Amino acid sequence: MPIVEFPQDLPPKYYHDYFGYVLEFVRKMYTPVLNESEKQFLRDYQHLSEDAQCLFIRFSNRSKSFFRVQSLAYAEIKDIPAVLEELLEKKFIESLCDQHVDRAGEIMDLFTKPEHLQLTRSLGPDIMPAKSIKKPDLVRWLLHEYDFLELLALICENEAVVKVCYEAEVMLMKFLFFGNRHADMTEFVVRDLGHVRFQSFDEEHLAIQFETRKDVDDTLMVSLMKETFDELKQELPPEEIFDWFMNWQTGISGTLSSKALPAYHLYVLRVGAWLERKKMLSQALTTYQLTNDAPSRERRVRLLYNLGFTDEALALCEEIKENPKNADERFFCLDFHERILNKKKRTVKRTTQALKSADAIEVPVMYRYQVELGAIHYYRNQGFQAFFSENEPWRSLFGLLFWDIIYDTNVQAIHNPLQRVPSDFFLPDFYFKRSAQLKSRMALADTREAIEKMVTETYQEKFGITNVLVSWYEGSLEKVLTLISLLTPDQIHAILLEIAYNLRENTRGFPDLLVWNETEYAFIEIKSPTDHLSSRQLHWQHFFAEIGVQSRIVRVNWIKDL
Repeated sequence: MPIVEFPQDLPPKYYHDYFGYVLEFVRKMYTPVLNESEKQFLRDYQHLSEDAQCLFIRFSNRSKSFFRVQSLAYAEIKDIPAVLEELLEKKFIESLCDQHVDRAGEIMDLFTKPEHLQLTRSLGPDIMPAKSIKKPDLVRWLLHEYDFLELLALICENEAVVKVCYEAEVMLMKFLFFGNRHADMTEFVVRDLGHVRFQSFDEEHLAIQFETRKDVDDTLMVSLMKETFDELKQELPPEEIFDWFMNWQTGISGTLSSKALPAYHLYVLRVGAWLERKKMLSQALTTYQLTNDAPSRERRVRLLYNLGFTDEALALCEEIKENPKNADERFFCLDFHERILNKKKRTVKRTTQALKSADAIEVPVMYRYQVELGAIHYYRNQGFQAFFSENEPWRSLFGLLFWDIIYDTNVQAIHNPLQRVPSDFFLPDFYFKRSAQLKSRMALADTREAIEKMVTETYQEKFGITNVLVSWYEGSLEKVLTLISLLTPDQIHAILLEIAYNLRENTRGFPDLLVWNETEYAFIEIKSPTDHLSSRQLHWQHFFAEIGVQSRIVRVNWIKDL
């Protein structure tokens, strides 16, 4: 296994280099979509001293907006008071003032409970809160009993508090660089400390992710709405949240950029599932009707049936049957259709039928919490070799054989040098854009020896580099090579193409174990007495049978420890 050495520490102003890189990247790639305020920010930032830039970055990289000046201490910034004056003068920060009254909660959160009690004593209330009161309750009491402007005046008398400016502009710069709201500047840190090695890209060949300002605004809006939803559902009743969501939905209906649609559909599914959990069935149905992405149609069938709309549920089952989006939809529409038509007769789901008809083996009950490990020991005692084969070796096979195709910058799905996953990875576009390349690669990989050579060479060349499909550990390559040795090239090609059609769905559900000896092999889906078989697992059982790959479901019966 190759050995790679990494630096153990970072220079004092490492974050300054990272932030400057992000701004220069955005300036180079996205100037045509920036508004005047964002361009002005880039110009003004360049005129700050290095230390002023550093303190501004320190502020901007924090999740909060307000800072107590007396708490600021950064060894790499020499004269913090002078730097604060520069940032105030250049309007990169502002002093706490009356204009911040609508952010009272954030400001009060800067201070400790003892400090709030001291503030309370200085106000001289008739009745002091108990010392045992919790900080959130004390803050609520203060904001209820006193005008916040009065509290603000006392805070400003005692110490200086500043608020960072250009928050929207900095958020946009990071969003344009990373392409989403969940990645952040720590990606640079984990790279330079060696915790993650990223695929190397020629930056001249990176593609812009957002071609128009509408692409930017709509995609960012959906991301922010998801974050707001997660906050509101902790504070408001479901009825109000549904109204809030539908008011927003009405305003954007039919106008979203195509770039924002995948994120929008995921957001709709999240809201629908939450409403369903809150027993708001009609509202959940209305929400699910905004998308056809799985599992929306399945949920709509169930809701329609539960709400008494049987004919509509049957019609939607027929629609799903004609064009299922995944294995869950494929088996669900068949099972539920039968359930509706045979109300008086108990129907058994296809996954349950397959599980009940499976053969059984006896495994000591000591393995009841490690059923797959118990099955491995069972098969090894029968003279077979065996290992865990669920998902991971198949993903690695796909990732290693098609590594350069996955990360091909010519496909225009790689947008920044720290990108772990192509932007089209979980979209239908992945296959459509790469189908010719994938088939060309498989034409070259026409023998077991050729596939093994390609996979081994890529493993050795790319070892340790992050790939969403490939696992790096001792023995991972051997698992992949075992798969290759047992299957024919045509079988391997068929499985890899099936994965490529839908990477979100088809990289999971593979059988738990591979067992083999000198004369036979089988992929085994192991199920304990309390386990259920998923639609995705049944899909792979059917698919393997169609292409002649030996695979079966095996139930485990517990016996007393030997």
